[in-house]
Amino acid sequence: MCSSTPSIHVKDHIDDNDLTEKEKLIFKFLLNVVGHFNLKETQLRVAGGWVRDKLLGKECNDIDIALNDMSGKKFCDKVNEYLLLPEAKEFCDNMNEYLPSPHGVGVIKSNPDQSKHLETATMRLFDEWIDFVNLRSEKYSEDSSIPKTKFDEAKKDAKRRDLTINSLFYNIKTHSVEDLTDRGIADLKAGKIVTPLAPKETFVHDPLRVLRAIRFGARFGFVLDEDLKIAAADNDVRKALADKISKERIGHEIDLMISGNDPVIAMTYVSELQLFWAVFSLPNTVDPPTLEGCERRCVAYMDTTWRFLQSDDQRRLSLYAALLILFRNTVYKDTKGKRIPVVNYIFRSSLKLKSSDADTVMNLHIAAQKFLSLIPSLISDDNSQTIDAVKKKVTIDVPVASKLRILTGLLLREIKEFWHAALVLSLLLYPIEDTELNERIKLYHRIESTILEMGLDKVWDLKPLVNGKEIINMLQLKTGGPIVREWQQKLLEWQLAHPSGSAEDCVDWMRQTQSKRARTE
Repeated sequence: MCSSTPSIHVKDHIDDNDLTEKEKLIFKFLLNVVGHFNLKETQLRVAGGWVRDKLLGKECNDIDIALNDMSGKKFCDKVNEYLLLPEAKEFCDNMNEYLPSPHGVGVIKSNPDQSKHLETATMRLFDEWIDFVNLRSEKYSEDSSIPKTKFDEAKKDAKRRDLTINSLFYNIKTHSVEDLTDRGIADLKAGKIVTPLAPKETFVHDPLRVLRAIRFGARFGFVLDEDLKIAAADNDVRKALADKISKERIGHEIDLMISGNDPVIAMTYVSELQLFWAVFSLPNTVDPPTLEGCERRCVAYMDTTWRFLQSDDQRRLSLYAALLILFRNTVYKDTKGKRIPVVNYIFRSSLKLKSSDADTVMNLHIAAQKFLSLIPSLISDDNSQTIDAVKKKVTIDVPVASKLRILTGLLLREIKEFWHAALVLSLLLYPIEDTELNERIKLYHRIESTILEMGLDKVWDLKPLVNGKEIINMLQLKTGGPIVREWQQKLLEWQLAHPSGSAEDCVDWMRQTQSKRARTE
């Protein structure tokens, strides 16, 4: 794993030129609310990610306002009250802006499944959603990741946050960045992921922060602090991750990693810090048993797929499929003794992600296996080559080259836009004497070119030349049924074998075939 320190340009402050016009408008308006109601003790600070991203020169629309002396809901009520006053209208007129209407304040209650440890109020102001929350300190019990919280000063709030780079504040009144851990800016400049408090204490109290540290490290290309890595790999932290954190929260963090700009680095950290099985947990007994160290192969397969499909629209699920392809044939028995794919368990139980995601990944694995059987024919220069996969699975009598087009077309119709990903996955499994990535890339492009030359891209949009009603009429049947479905399959194969054929040609072939069948029966 790379441990070099990245070269990063980080500012020490945020000035007016760093703010968008909308941000300036919002901040001035909020200060007017404070001034009108004579809230002398109230200080407004933008917290966390917005400050970090501004110092990194990145745009961020996620504005979280931290209040030192009242709840977010109470302050939002003040904002709505102010919006009804002539003073608010005058301010907006002077700024050439419309006056927002007062509306209900959304209150997000404390919700550990969403990493919410304190009530948050949210409201829309000048077309931007803004969160309001009070500053607080936290005290954890031994058996829970949900802390007891109380109002507290900004410095204590900064130290209870997950990472030093996320603990920075921007004081709206003084226009200043407040680095209350005394190392947030330094860690940004050094490209380091560090916890404000001792890392093991931080992680045992809220083990989800281990995954957040990994995610931010991968996102920004930052290096995890050595003490942080030691704490992350600690048995107590792994146990706390399993015991304290809901699967939904774990799945959410993993999904953000996989969807991020460097998922391979993130999964490499997950593997090397011995967190892989804490995250991708398996049933007690699986068949076949997992091999020791197979998580490294999982990440290696994902790495190869990432190199192929970085710009692919289906990248997220393709990367999951690569990461879990070693488990494509692994099953477990549920309480009724039914054999269930382990990949299904990982998505639905270990990560609590959508069932449709599990279905897509399992379909990718099936398609990859089918591609694997077709590769020898797809890369052969000899059209007369006949392999078992081509000989056995086509129901109509056509030349071998046409059978290959039929099987490839049927496979692409099953997997649709994911066929590029399925091809990559098949090449992860395909035996190549030279294991270099470049050889697999050459093979990928060779097969891709063959498929495109066959004219099969978008083959899933192919409409049948003869529909079910016409088949019923030609066969003089009263209703549809197995016979109609059989002919629909045969006609689709004929259409794939004869890409230039017309509807009339297709009907003539069907009549001839039906006539031959009638004579032999």
